[in-house]
Amino acid sequence: MTTVRKEAFGRMPAEEGGGEVEKFVLQSDSVRVEILSFGCIITRLETKDKDGQFSDIVLGFDTLEGYTVKHPYFGTVVGRVANRIANGKFSVDGKQYQLFINNGPNSLHGGAKGFDKVLWSAEVLPNGVRFFRLSPDGEEGYPGDLKVWVTYTLNGKELAINYQAQTSKTTPISLTNHSYFNLAGQGSRDVYDHEISIEADSYLPVDDTQIPTGEVAAVQGTGFDLRQPVELGKHLQKFHLGGFDHNFCLHQGQDRRLVARVFHPPTGRTMEVHTTQPGIQFYTGNFLDGSLKGKGGATYPKHSAFCLETQNWPDAVNKPHFPNALLHPGEEYNHTTWLVFNTA
Repeated sequence: MTTVRKEAFGRMPAEEGGGEVEKFVLQSDSVRVEILSFGCIITRLETKDKDGQFSDIVLGFDTLEGYTVKHPYFGTVVGRVANRIANGKFSVDGKQYQLFINNGPNSLHGGAKGFDKVLWSAEVLPNGVRFFRLSPDGEEGYPGDLKVWVTYTLNGKELAINYQAQTSKTTPISLTNHSYFNLAGQGSRDVYDHEISIEADSYLPVDDTQIPTGEVAAVQGTGFDLRQPVELGKHLQKFHLGGFDHNFCLHQGQDRRLVARVFHPPTGRTMEVHTTQPGIQFYTGNFLDGSLKGKGGATYPKHSAFCLETQNWPDAVNKPHFPNALLHPGEEYNHTTWLVFNTA
């Protein structure tokens, strides 16, 4: 049985239109999640440890102000295209489009004002909430009026996030949720004691601006082989890695499949990621620097959280041998990711 309740969370600044931001609280016996109508942000996610104690396992802020200023996409839905597009350029039907450059020479997570920085309209469901917005033709340089629905539903230990979209012109699209997790509880110092596995035989090497080189590299015999669980801190040391910020290439297919699992032995918390998406970006919070004041006054230093962002491969719109990144008029974009929380 899931209960859903709506509360006021704050009001947008006057220069942003002054609209009211709502918070939706979804609760089952084992999971409690709070989601905002601003950016579809997961602002709290509480799960049980092996002793039955709830803790909040996602990074974020106590108030709306934290989310309306620059932050590293804590809990947000990012789009129209998640991850990086090289030089912010792509071509569709022979026409070149230029996006806003916001990450070195590249366009990241939808541009200057992506889906994470806007108010969505909301509809309460029996076991969740559905958000909707129309991304107008030309927004951030992207073609076509894009209708987008993001639906969060909670059933027992499973939080599902479904993304649907329809467009009036051919456009690239890749939507994901950018939650930062720490299964020890948000505000914990690092994630080195987490054990992680990712069901991927290959990954995408990147250049020095984090754009995939185009090579699809086998994980076998490298530090990117996470097919068996590894303890993160020891693994980074063993392979002299400064952290992960890479796309892992998942087994292709439209069906739900288990793609990643994280286990935190001290608390017994586990998290499984299931998805229909072709890729998953594993990011270890390399750019967190402790400067942000998070929930309960917590600071978030480097490697104090991880992200497992299910999505299309980065820069796929410019790489013909990557999975298709384009949505055409008359088609529907429809992907789902499921997060399953347990204890071991």
